[in-house]
Amino acid sequence: MAETVGNCPRCGAHHVTFDVRGAEFRYLRYSWQHWYEVFIVCRRCQMGTIGVFAQRDSKYGRSTIDNLLCNPGNIDSIIQREGTITLKDVADRASPGQLPVELDKIFKEATTCMTVECWNAAATMFRLCIDIATKPLLPEDTDNTINSHQRRNLGPRLEWLFANARISTELQSLSTCIREDGNDGAHRGSLTKEDAEDLYDFTFELLERMFTEPARLAAAERRRAERRRQTEG
Repeated sequence: MAETVGNCPRCGAHHVTFDVRGAEFRYLRYSWQHWYEVFIVCRRCQMGTIGVFAQRDSKYGRSTIDNLLCNPGNIDSIIQREGTITLKDVADRASPGQLPVELDKIFKEATTCMTVECWNAAATMFRLCIDIATKPLLPEDTDNTINSHQRRNLGPRLEWLFANARISTELQSLSTCIREDGNDGAHRGSLTKEDAEDLYDFTFELLERMFTEPARLAAAERRRAERRRQTEG
């Protein structure tokens, strides 16, 4: 039986030996690095873990690694553990497409928090997404139709944006998850699953309208222009 040495995420033991009970190839990176999900069992606590392993050196082919994982011996000189599969890897929350890198990262962090049932943390990240996305919709500082309180606070800001048609009013009913004074529980640590779900729905729909749909329409226009170009040519 193949074996590997490392830290156990189940019992906390350091530099403990694990038995390899199974492995599944996942993908190829950089045209040479083979990545696997490997089921390993700690010899100290006898509990299993799914580790994410990656090839160390480009000189080995997949057949060599597959053989290594199925036969007695230590695998650590050829393939190393890069991480562990946890609840954060449960992909049951969709993300809007075509988001700016910063927003995409924050939104995915929020959905990860929901997956592990950290409702207050998820809400904080969703509010951050909304805050970042809506600030560019505000008018210039010299515009007197909006005051500093509305600029600074998310709830009043959204009300102004809806009233001035900067955001589609179709989303206004969903926005009630953002309290007018911003005191929606995120600072008190009292948010529930339902609160986080409401924030997810509003954030998703808002970002879809602002980024995904315009990008999709722009792509369709480019395809249309290309078809016309080919026809005329």
